Amino acid sequence: MYLDAAKKQEIFEKYGKSNTDTGSAEAQIALFSYRISHLTEHLKVHRKDYSTERSLTQLVGKRRALLNYLKSRDINRYRAIVEKLGLRK
Repeated sequence: MYLDAAKKQEIFEKYGKSNTDTGSAEAQIALFSYRISHLTEHLKVHRKDYSTERSLTQLVGKRRALLNYLKSRDINRYRAIVEKLGLRK
């Protein structure tokens, strides 16, 4: 499986406050970004997989909502996570 418990712990440790920090906006955005990149690679091979395409669209929307929330609450944290993940906006 592409996303096991060890990989999640690694993502939370790198982008969250600690490896058990699963609820912060930064940790969730990083996890969504990892899942989005994996689904994007899948869709490059399987162009007609419309259920995965829908899932990808939903994940992008969830990540965008979290980024908007973070931007309205703390602009410095928003800028830091966008810089770390290399997001365009």
